[in-house]
Amino acid sequence: MNTQLINELTRFLGDRFTVSDYERQQHGKDESPLPPMPPDAVCFPLTTEEVSEVVRLCYQYQTPVIPFGAGSSLEGHIFAPHGGVSVDLSRMDKVLRVSPEDLDCTVQAGVTRQQLDKHLRLQGMFFPVDPGADATFGGMVSTRASGTTAVRYGTMGDNVLTLTVVLPGGEVIRTGTRARKSSAGYDLTHLLVGAEGTLGIITEIALRLQGVPEAMSAAVVGFAEFDSAVKAVTEIRQVGIPVARIEFLDEVMVQAVNQFTDLNLVERPTLFLEFHGSTATVHECAQMAGEITHAWGGSDFKWAVDTEERNALWKARHNAYYASLAFRPGCRSLTTDVCVPISRLAECISETKQDLSESFLTAPLVGHVGDGNFHMLLLVDPANPDDHAEAERLNERLVERALGMGGTITGEHGVGMGKMKFMRAEHGDGALAVMRAIKRALDPQNLMNPGKMLPAL
Repeated sequence: MNTQLINELTRFLGDRFTVSDYERQQHGKDESPLPPMPPDAVCFPLTTEEVSEVVRLCYQYQTPVIPFGAGSSLEGHIFAPHGGVSVDLSRMDKVLRVSPEDLDCTVQAGVTRQQLDKHLRLQGMFFPVDPGADATFGGMVSTRASGTTAVRYGTMGDNVLTLTVVLPGGEVIRTGTRARKSSAGYDLTHLLVGAEGTLGIITEIALRLQGVPEAMSAAVVGFAEFDSAVKAVTEIRQVGIPVARIEFLDEVMVQAVNQFTDLNLVERPTLFLEFHGSTATVHECAQMAGEITHAWGGSDFKWAVDTEERNALWKARHNAYYASLAFRPGCRSLTTDVCVPISRLAECISETKQDLSESFLTAPLVGHVGDGNFHMLLLVDPANPDDHAEAERLNERLVERALGMGGTITGEHGVGMGKMKFMRAEHGDGALAVMRAIKRALDPQNLMNPGKMLPAL
């Protein structure tokens, strides 16, 4: 890294700029099984203006810039394959504005999901996108994250109104408005949502909010066969029951969750459901869903009505990733993320489970099956090349299967480095050429999070 750049950033940020080995190592790894790739330096800006100056200096000295939030990504998004400066936005953690009348707010990029939830709770509002991890909003926007509630409330792409973004040369732009719709010009907001920091660094976000429903209730229902569980979900969606969450855990994942938490579920394919609305609406929707699951061989609903029970249930679901790691101590997880049309979901999961039955790897399965997205957590020994090779083989088969069914390689985790090799198969050379043209137009020197998302020519 250029010595003059180090000196300038040190003068500008003081002790909020560092080249220490500890910070570099912490900012060069995430939750993926990929080998760490640390940056040359790390900085901790507090404002959009500071981010702008850091980016301007890095542009001047031809140095890559890598945005960093919470480090909870699963595809190597925050790695530094070409070195450079990691711009850690976690100290930009202020909720700048809340408008109860408009049901929106503005936050800095380093605000986390749980932090905003606590801030909004007493005002009778909540932010609906729930990826599980306590990610920062900058990271959630950059990967177009979603989660357990997407079936009802949509993804980050549906819940972002405006962005403040620092472009590769240091210029600051603001995209979108707080109006609920607009026909004015290119939709730059949604170009940058999901761009994974390759076109600019997001520093502030205006978000849609929701009012807390009058009633919420959650239920657990088990099935003898996973195929019946998935088909029950398909029918629930087809008849239009407005469930807030429908999550699927296979029998292996239920076993892992039981061992990791205080739950004592029957170890069989299981659905977690949640209903939001008025008391009457929740009761009616739950009754209809119960009739459908029962018709497909599901057990009677086990209810979690009070807040403490419901929170314990969803905490267990959100901890499924860590429960899986504990299920095979010392392992890492190659986590798949395909999403397919609902009509092909049962078939996709069935063929995937068949692959697993013929493999020596353990791989719990969990899914946001209400929108066709599911994850296979392939547990691999970091020191065993055979484990990695088998995980890659199973993952490639799953990706090919999903694409053949009209699906996608990633429903919510993003591309990063881990899924980059599949981009051509999903988009084709023509669409990739358009993406590269946009990248060259905004970042001609390829300094914004290089080596991510777009495969080399």
